[in-house]
Amino acid sequence: MNKEHISKIFAELSRILIGVTFVFSGTVKAIDPTGFAIKIGEYLASFGLDYFEWMNTFSAFAVIAFEFTLGICTLLAVYRKLVTLGVLIFMCFMTPLTLYLAIFNPVADCGCFGDALIITNWETFFKNVVLLAAAITAYIYHKRLTSCYTYKAYWFVVLFSYFFCIAFCFYNYDHLPIIDFRPYKVGNNIFKLMEIPEDAPRDVFHYIYEKERVQKEFALEDAPVGDSTWTYVDAKLIKQGFVPKVSSFELYDADGENVADELLHRPEALFLLVAPSLAKAGDNHIEQINNVYDYARNTQSAFYCVTNSSEEEIAGWKKDTGADYPFLTADDVLLKTMIRSNPGLVLLKEGTILAKWHHNDIPEENEWAEVIAGYLPETPLSGSLAEAVLAPPVEKNKKEDHRWWRIISGFTLPLLLIWLYDFFRNRRKHKKKTGL
Repeated sequence: MNKEHISKIFAELSRILIGVTFVFSGTVKAIDPTGFAIKIGEYLASFGLDYFEWMNTFSAFAVIAFEFTLGICTLLAVYRKLVTLGVLIFMCFMTPLTLYLAIFNPVADCGCFGDALIITNWETFFKNVVLLAAAITAYIYHKRLTSCYTYKAYWFVVLFSYFFCIAFCFYNYDHLPIIDFRPYKVGNNIFKLMEIPEDAPRDVFHYIYEKERVQKEFALEDAPVGDSTWTYVDAKLIKQGFVPKVSSFELYDADGENVADELLHRPEALFLLVAPSLAKAGDNHIEQINNVYDYARNTQSAFYCVTNSSEEEIAGWKKDTGADYPFLTADDVLLKTMIRSNPGLVLLKEGTILAKWHHNDIPEENEWAEVIAGYLPETPLSGSLAEAVLAPPVEKNKKEDHRWWRIISGFTLPLLLIWLYDFFRNRRKHKKKTGL
């Protein structure tokens, strides 16, 4: 095997590694663009650039589509020199940035794979070092990459990939994400998410004591407790133990009392209208929300609006919408994690999340009886909406599979048809040129 063959193998392997990573990263972020917009906000806040917050969602869409398109074009070897150069510039920017994140830790994780795969900042940096090496290889040997299309079809691959990803982002932004990567997904029980097994590893600390202006670290069993010659200074986390998926779930009433445990243990259905910020909440579906509250009140179900808004904003919401339901307050991060909608509706019973709706998808008034019927044994289940929401897991999985199949085929089929057209057009052109 000569040098040219070896360089081609390395170039093709680099192309596949970059392409698969970028496509996966872009896809999982496109599934939850709101989550990535929140992550961009964290980045900006850590650098003191909060005044660019209004650009978070726009920036999220643009970055996701750019990354996804780079991945597709790298995999298909479209515009080889330009695309590999774009990947190289992208990695030259991201690698130092993730090194900074790893050293100073301004955000908990980089969010490169959204909530689908959370890795530490150091793991992200080392991943980017590998991708940077692959990007350098792909760029140097870009002429040896095998393209799947002729030059005349390149423009279609680029534009179609970019705008398909934008449309996919918008669908998941305007509704709930088609896959919920967060702890509060339908079917999960909040109490179980907070459980810590008895045999779970615990946090390991070293304790810092000072004696005669000299500080020293001690393990727990060696700490000079009771020795008056030593003065306790601080505790240092050495190894983190088991971390539950939900560390706390707290809902506060107007008196500042945490009523979460009481509400989640109630046997009746519990509706939570989750609105992290009432000042920014959409008010196009107020009638449907009020109808849900009326239904909950008529059936002895509980209904609360949970928000992180101020008393003035709550009063303004009541005045503008005619809201008569009670309000609770909670941590902003908790609310944004529960549901990617402002406002969004969550249905629970005894701590288990039964269903969630984006405010654009809240069912109509006459459908609520069918939705709730499946959770009340004395009421028969009927109706298409109830079947959709309360179907057995196997039926739900089939519907999810069908939806994914439509998305995948909707993306791959046009690319395949263009490839076939491009292939036979190029073949006819070659025959005409050679006279064969």
